[in-house]
Formats: sequence, structure tokens, C-alpha cells
Amino acid sequence: MIKIDRKRLNRAVLKSTQQITKAIPIILGIILLISLAIASIKNTDYSLLFTKNPVIDPLIGAMFGSIMAGNPVTSYIIGGELLKQGISLMAVTSFIVAWITVGTLQLPYEMMMLGKRFAIIRNIIAFVSSILVAVITVSIMVMIQ
Repeated sequence: MIKIDRKRLNRAVLKSTQQITKAIPIILGIILLISLAIASIKNTDYSLLFTKNPVIDPLIGAMFGSIMAGNPVTSYIIGGELLKQGISLMAVTSFIVAWITVGTLQLPYEMMMLGKRFAIIRNIIAFVSSILVAVITVSIMVMIQ
């Protein structure tokens, strides 16, 4: 039978509660920033950002997706709208992957909870990976067709 040290358990619960309480204002600020950014940009404005250049567009998609972080469902809707406006599949793919994996707006919270170095390195790797995933995905789709 496992013996529970009530004193250590109470300290752990208290410490966890303090961390969560400290993080709530930051989380709310991030949610408000993301909501404001999403609401302020119309779907038709996205097409103005892209150049139709197959080398530059995935980079633009990843940069924009990094800034406009959000949930996957929203990114699929925006990605569909971008494709309807003639944006390349590679740019849309890098946008969606960066949207989900890179968290520029969440960076302050992530640095506070996980450490500055880890958060920055994780975001850089996710950014580069979003472009690589886009290139690989579209290349495989072209080979299959």
C-alpha cells in the first residue's frame, strides 16, 4: 500500500495553485490578443500578403501563421479560404503548421512556464519545421498525382 505524506501533498497542491493563479492573467491576455488579431483581419486580406513566389510564399505563410496562432479548426477554415483565393498549397500548408505549432503570442507565457531558452529554441524549430513540412507534403502530393 502506498503511504501518502499529507504535508508534502499539501505543499505541492499549494505551489501548483500559486503557479496557476500567476498564469491566469497571462493566459487571458494571450487569448484576447489572438481573438483580436483573428477578428481584425478579413479572409480577403490574406491574399494581399502572398507574392505567388514558390520560394517566398511558404516563408510568408510560416511567418504569418506564427503571429496568428490559434486552434486547428480555425486554421483549416482560413487555409480553405486562402486556397480559394489562389494562394499556393505550399504557402497554405506552412501557414497551417506554423499557426498550430509556433506560438509568438504565447511566447511570454511559455518562457515563464518552461524557461526562456527552451521556449525560444522550440519556437525556432517549429518555425523551420513548418516550412520543411510544407515542402515535403506538397512534394509528395505532386509525386502521387
